[in-house]
Amino acid sequence: MPIQTPICDFGQKAIPFELKSTDNEILSLNDIKGEKGTLIMFICNHCPYVKAITKELVEDCNELKKIGINTVAICSNDFVNYPEDSFQNMIKFSNKKHFNFPYLHDETQEIAKAYDAVCTPDFFGYNKNLELQYRGRLRELKNFIPVKDGESDLLIAMRQIAETGKGPKDQIPSAGCGIKWKYD
Repeated sequence: MPIQTPICDFGQKAIPFELKSTDNEILSLNDIKGEKGTLIMFICNHCPYVKAITKELVEDCNELKKIGINTVAICSNDFVNYPEDSFQNMIKFSNKKHFNFPYLHDETQEIAKAYDAVCTPDFFGYNKNLELQYRGRLRELKNFIPVKDGESDLLIAMRQIAETGKGPKDQIPSAGCGIKWKYD
């Protein structure tokens, strides 16, 4: 059973972070902030929900960049018990999937916890003032196959955020595999 994201907490401020990217750079929220909005997403390499949407996600992020929205992906999974989500495999995954956005490693899981991320993928769409406006899905999936019916929910919502500063009132939660937390 997939885990679903909670309802969007409109206006909640983005939480600052500094994390290592797959390009071996330390990037902060200020480094990746977009002129008209910022999309922060929690993903991983092994999740079938993420794999099902990766191609369209990269395409959508290309479109968002054109309208002043920057994107960053963060992997917070326990890579000891899920080695496919190791930093080295993040580099391979981002290259193979042609990521056009930074892919950051949240090794301590502090950022995922601070954001209350619950699953992969988990999307946090912010306006230009870094106020949360979207916590929905990319699009509907049936048996891990995207249901193509026009533009994605994510693209439509983020475009609205870029234009108005506000996200859609009605949002369908994202669903996916739970974040793989480290347990002592």
